[in-house]
Amino acid sequence: MLALTIPPPLSLYIHIPWCVKKCPYCDFNSHEKKTQLPETEYIDALLQDLEQELPLVWGRRISSIFIGGGTPSLFAPASIFKLLSELRSRLNLLPDCEITMEANPGSLELERFKDFQQAGINRLSIGIQSFHDESLQALGRIHDSKQASRAAEIASRAGFDSFNLDLMFGLPNQSTDQAVSDLKQAIKLAPQHISLYQLTIEKNTYFHAKPPVLPAHDDLANMQEILQQHMSREAYRQYEVSAYATAGYTCKHNLNYWQFGDYLGIGAGAHGKISDHESITRSWKIKHPQTYIESASTNQRIGGSSKLKRPDLISEFMMNALRLTDGFDAKLFTERTGIAIVDIKEQLNQAEEKKLITWDTNTIKPTEMGKKFLDDLLLIFMKD
Repeated sequence: MLALTIPPPLSLYIHIPWCVKKCPYCDFNSHEKKTQLPETEYIDALLQDLEQELPLVWGRRISSIFIGGGTPSLFAPASIFKLLSELRSRLNLLPDCEITMEANPGSLELERFKDFQQAGINRLSIGIQSFHDESLQALGRIHDSKQASRAAEIASRAGFDSFNLDLMFGLPNQSTDQAVSDLKQAIKLAPQHISLYQLTIEKNTYFHAKPPVLPAHDDLANMQEILQQHMSREAYRQYEVSAYATAGYTCKHNLNYWQFGDYLGIGAGAHGKISDHESITRSWKIKHPQTYIESASTNQRIGGSSKLKRPDLISEFMMNALRLTDGFDAKLFTERTGIAIVDIKEQLNQAEEKKLITWDTNTIKPTEMGKKFLDDLLLIFMKD
């Protein structure tokens, strides 16, 4: 039994699972749009799902909302307006609640995004991935380089003063010069936030079945180092392994994940994590959109759940918090897991001896070597 005395911050994740085309590297729960989307039915299902979850979080306030997918911007602004309006009638949102929606350049239209902004979306996360047409084609993206550049302009003109651009590196046949060129173009568009990910081949994807030719391991390491050096000379600060932000524009929603906060998850395939005084429970919803719609008002919407055991709490906390450039306060570990920091002293000492972290009574922080060899660092805290 845990002793969780302080409830962590609470976020809401909403999954809208449709996209125009499934990307060959994507392992998310997404489904190609083949007919007209059942927007009304799905919004109703999301609200029914939420109402079943509310008793778990009575009295708690929502610090951030993230609408992901899929491509949520395929839904009409009127649908998003209804969704957010109904959420506000059921949830207590903090005054500065961050409300993010994912979007792709191919679905961006100026008037449409003005309407999303007026509906209450105050942050966009735009899936650019690259500004080179050959790379975009290799990734199976439906937009081209011109649409990618125009996306940021449209976001700014639509009234968004906070938006993120997603970039990937280590793409099929990509050179370091091309990766740097992508980054320079992203910076030129002046987003407040840049997410810079290495392409990884995940199971249950087309790329896993038919792997593309990717840069060699040493070339990838060199590419990543050069990109990080370039970012260090800009107005962006790296605050997480893959996240860079200008002052005041870190992503609240993702920070809540990385600091092991709580989150409700509604929508087909959505995951949630909720703490009470004695336990922490993860749950997930069934994946198929139509089955989810039909069962949203019943317990059949739940694909499964599990209470986290002590080894899980340690490994999952570290898997998230050690991604943060500044590390974490030692008190946070106890607040979020119910476990005293002295109980993992042996693992901390081992990581420090290997020069992967620095730690004292206040702060645990990955070293430069720890950030470079993060997988090795995390293994120290993994359950047996």
